[in-house]
Amino acid sequence: MMNSTQLSFFTLSAYFDTGHFKSACFLAVLLLYVCIVFSNLLLILVICVNRTLHEPMYLFLLSLFVNELYGSSGLFPFILVQILSDSHTVSAPLCLLQIFIVYSYGGIEFFNLAVMSYDRYVAICFPLQYHERMTLNKVLFLIAGVWFPAILVNCVTLSLIVSLQLCGSVINKVYCDNFSVVKLSCSDTTINNIYGLIATAFTVFCPLSVIIYTYTKIFRVCFSGSEQSRQKAVATCTPHLASLLNFTWGATFEIVQSRFNMNSLPSVMRIFLSLYFLTCPPIFNPVMYGLKLSKIRLSCKSLIMKSDSH
Repeated sequence: MMNSTQLSFFTLSAYFDTGHFKSACFLAVLLLYVCIVFSNLLLILVICVNRTLHEPMYLFLLSLFVNELYGSSGLFPFILVQILSDSHTVSAPLCLLQIFIVYSYGGIEFFNLAVMSYDRYVAICFPLQYHERMTLNKVLFLIAGVWFPAILVNCVTLSLIVSLQLCGSVINKVYCDNFSVVKLSCSDTTINNIYGLIATAFTVFCPLSVIIYTYTKIFRVCFSGSEQSRQKAVATCTPHLASLLNFTWGATFEIVQSRFNMNSLPSVMRIFLSLYFLTCPPIFNPVMYGLKLSKIRLSCKSLIMKSDSH
């Protein structure tokens, strides 16, 4: 038996030989990563530079885009290396670091979507009191409440993994994840499993409860209000709902796949769906918000035109 900190490497067995298509796969993944970095950095820069965007909704979006960069940077460089590798091994410390990044990214994303729904709830249900309720201090407090709990929860997750005694080193995934490492243990994993369920409930169901509550109130106000108020609510809530559904669907599949046997699905499909929540939201969200929110769209055009003129 060996401790996870004493284990020198893990083998990722879900990779398969792409043969002559190795270079094409590498370039496709690299292009996707470049698009993610460019689109998220562009919107981060636009929000930081343009003072008219220093409002609660856009500051929450700034937090969202920073998290997209954080999560995708914990995955894409790693996958690019693995595509070119023949052994598909990863050192134990790097594997643990990736688990921390991937899981904290997921928690931060859910919490961020929850505070964004709360912001829309205040804006639509209490429009005259919006600026009194959503002060800068409160916004900063909410953003801190998005990041710190998710990071703290996953620090505990990591400490529980490190204490495990492992009897194997083969992970049937294309990246490291908590449950796959726990399944390699030959020691008692009761605490890991119980804490995993509690952490999942905290980082998924608590934010979803906030989102369901706020949107229940929003829809009630919209249906009882004027046509103009309904159109305004739809315009501001549509991107958020699309982001929520996109991320929740991918995260739900990953949670289900980690806990239950999904071998009936083709391996390529399992790989795609397990990567969905880490790859699609980071490219989908900047495009969605960039196209749907006129202030961001106009600010992007202005910034690009200024850079071209120089």
